[in-house]
Amino acid sequence: MVVTTTTEEKITIGGEYNIPKLPLSIDLETKKILKKTKDARSALAELKGVSGIMPNQNILISTLVLQEAKDSSAIENIITTHDDLYKSDVLAREFTSAASKEVHNYASSLRSGYEKVKETGLITNNHIKEIQSALEENDAGFRSQSGTILKNEQTEEVVYTPPQTLSQIEAHMQNLEKFINDDDLCDWDPLIKMALIHHQFESIHPFFDGNGRTGRIINILYLVKLGLLDTPILYLSRFINQNKAEYYRLLQAVRDDKSDGKQWEEWVLFMLDGVEQTSRQTITLIQGIKALMQQIKHKMRTDFQKVYSQDLLNNLFRHPYTKIDFVEKELNIHHNTARKYLEALVPEILTKHKIGRENIYLNKDLYKLLINAGQNSVTNP
Repeated sequence: MVVTTTTEEKITIGGEYNIPKLPLSIDLETKKILKKTKDARSALAELKGVSGIMPNQNILISTLVLQEAKDSSAIENIITTHDDLYKSDVLAREFTSAASKEVHNYASSLRSGYEKVKETGLITNNHIKEIQSALEENDAGFRSQSGTILKNEQTEEVVYTPPQTLSQIEAHMQNLEKFINDDDLCDWDPLIKMALIHHQFESIHPFFDGNGRTGRIINILYLVKLGLLDTPILYLSRFINQNKAEYYRLLQAVRDDKSDGKQWEEWVLFMLDGVEQTSRQTITLIQGIKALMQQIKHKMRTDFQKVYSQDLLNNLFRHPYTKIDFVEKELNIHHNTARKYLEALVPEILTKHKIGRENIYLNKDLYKLLINAGQNSVTNP
């Protein structure tokens, strides 16, 4: 829980932590970490390979980025349903709830961040500010006033006080920016670096709001930056959300550790385990999506030859809930033709739902696949 007080209020110092300069002076390539790194890298490489089998990468980005956004937002107690998410119209800025708007903002921030990384090959502080600005829909930038503290939600006890002045925040963020982008600073494995970058960012806590979600976007962008992923599809927030208590415990354990860095090892192992587990879960989901696409493609070509096209099939998988307007724009066809195509697929492939004055068409098997993917995930690190 984050609390921002006024500058006149006394700040209670809790969980004092001198944020270290990166790279760390301790050796994190322990036997345990190297073994876990190997497993995580193997799973991540397999995910990268499996994602490449999808003929249309936009389908994965559209569906999986939204799943990541939903789980990352849930960590901050921004809770929405799949129905609310898919019934929202981002282009028209029409959302079914305030929470679904927040989740779609996250997905848009992740997608735009991805495009910037692919274009520049960098993750700069200005880039990070843009991500947070899109999330929060403001241009506040780094915190410029003191008073931000982190409290235990149950006990209201202050557990951590991040840097309070803008000069401190900027100094830490400049060091972090250099560590992210200068590979010659440290020869540790990128996954170990990712774990350090995430902890460092969350400890600096540079913004008044949106730090957790921004930090989790940086995780994925860093893997894309280094070529470990081609598309931003790692479901890491699901693992963190399912193990939220342990995530926060380990974050703070590193700050409280006054010994030989043992807690750093536990933190890195936790994050590596998250990469491995979510890579394997996402592999299963992508394989399921691909198999379902083939199944529905075969059915459309056999039973619905007059309306079948690869573009229409792609639309049905890019939007689990699709609309006549979506089909009209993406296939560049007349409105009435788009309606005819969708109506022809009801009820065999799609189900029709009335939302206000508009009809929305649900790809029922894809929707079921996405729901089950969340329910069947492994929950223990």
